[in-house]
Amino acid sequence: MSLERSRKITELQSQYMQQQERQLQLSKRRKRGLFRRLVMIGLLVIISSVIMVTTIFNQSSAIEEKREELKNLEKQLTGLEKEEKILREEIVKLNDDEYIAKIARRDYFLSDDDEIIFNIKD
Repeated sequence: MSLERSRKITELQSQYMQQQERQLQLSKRRKRGLFRRLVMIGLLVIISSVIMVTTIFNQSSAIEEKREELKNLEKQLTGLEKEEKILREEIVKLNDDEYIAKIARRDYFLSDDDEIIFNIKD
């Protein structure tokens, strides 16, 4: 019933009504534009947040890998320093003639004067 009444009512075609209609349309357009801008800004914020979180995660995992590598390299450095110390001691020993003679007798079966070498098989 109310539909029939609303159809029977005619709108006034005055300048005031046209102005109000334009303002209403302009207001709707502005609201629609505002909504679109807010949606775009929201999407940009979400996308940039995802990019930042991904970057932070990747950097933290890279830092962890570097820490692991640092630990391994420090262990390797410690081993190499021990080996260097042993080699330096060996250099000092190799400058001693008695040590060289001892090695020559042991490894190459060289004998000193009045020495007899017996080769015993295990």
